[in-house]
Amino acid sequence: MSKITPKELLEVGAHFGHKTKKWDPRMKPYLYGVKNDIHIFDLEKTAEAFNRAIAFMQKLIKENKTILFVSTKQQTFASLPLAAKKCNQPFVAQKWFAGLLTNFETIKKRIKYMKDLKAQEESGELQKYTKKEQSDFEKEITKLEAALGGVANLTRLPDAIFVPSAVRDQIVIKEAQKLNIPIIAIIDSDGNPDKIDFVIPANDDSVKALNFYLEKIAEALTQDSEA
Repeated sequence: MSKITPKELLEVGAHFGHKTKKWDPRMKPYLYGVKNDIHIFDLEKTAEAFNRAIAFMQKLIKENKTILFVSTKQQTFASLPLAAKKCNQPFVAQKWFAGLLTNFETIKKRIKYMKDLKAQEESGELQKYTKKEQSDFEKEITKLEAALGGVANLTRLPDAIFVPSAVRDQIVIKEAQKLNIPIIAIIDSDGNPDKIDFVIPANDDSVKALNFYLEKIAEALTQDSEA
């Protein structure tokens, strides 16, 4: 895959940060300037950071390691699962299950419980229960599937996580930091880049930009796995 360029990033609006009154001074090294009271990212630095992050992710894939894609941001509800599935990686796309990383052994039990319930549903075994009980089981399956369906085949902690919005998913990042799991994250001008292993300074609100990031990563990791 060809490297991501500043021009491509410009076309999807990756350069737009937040209003100057809403920013984290620690993002200053990644900013180009201000336009109409909005911080503008230095896309040369963004492109360099993005390509460096992709190279790291490709290295992990070559080593048969796992990258967990995580975003509870509404703008990525559809695009993040598609990207993760394309490169055969686990994901959490809507609600973060607290302790998924820091209490992984317990989470594995919940995943097994979800799989058992789904198997019983598919085999018709749940029909022996009352309609009320069946309805409760169906609701439980739906709830668990929404939270854990994307990590159903995750048998051990991931080797890295990718987060399209570090500001939105700070809880996820804190769990990864506690376990020293490398973090690749898109960080807007109001975010904190400290302790993030691969900072990608860019807009994290635009659907067009977020789709671009995810598509490029999926493309790079898929091509790499097929090589």
